[in-house]
Amino acid sequence: MFTGIVEDTATLVRHETEGTNIHYTFQHPMAQELYVDQSLAHDGICLTIVAVDKSNNEYRVTAIKETLERTHIWTWDKGYKVNLERCMPANGRFDGHIVQGHVDAVGNVDEIHDLDGSHMLFISYPTGSGITVPKGSITINGVSLTVVDSFPDAFSVAIIPHTWNKTNLGKLKQGSKVNLEFDILGKYVQRMQQMPPTPL
Repeated sequence: MFTGIVEDTATLVRHETEGTNIHYTFQHPMAQELYVDQSLAHDGICLTIVAVDKSNNEYRVTAIKETLERTHIWTWDKGYKVNLERCMPANGRFDGHIVQGHVDAVGNVDEIHDLDGSHMLFISYPTGSGITVPKGSITINGVSLTVVDSFPDAFSVAIIPHTWNKTNLGKLKQGSKVNLEFDILGKYVQRMQQMPPTPL
């Protein structure tokens, strides 16, 4: 489990296709502390570390067909900066919100506004893939953010300078694709609304 508080960004140094899978190798000093079978969130995608090369500060993860189809990971190329977050320790604090690392949809950045001190993003997503509410939580590329405006298939978020500069959100442009994970509580509510009434 994660909280959506990004620790840093890692650089993609290479990727290799094997069957329907793609192996991604990243470089970051955090590799010195990583181990095989550990879960690590990459732009909000929970991926398992399959190899670590501490001599080069590198580690490798594998994206399977299901992950490639549900996220924008297939667009990543050499040099891409990915948001990193390790799993929350049992004695840690929820500085963000409950994040599972299971991407629900790929969103599209429709508008970016520079507010001279912060940035406002308007993001659309496929109808029916999730639900947002004003002041509720949303995860964008693994970053826990608060919804400002909510629409049936879109929402807006305001981003402070620290988050804009520390994560890869500051590199987004109009038309960019982002990984979205909707709030788990909202997903349960949405699911219950879709279920037929239980007979008494």
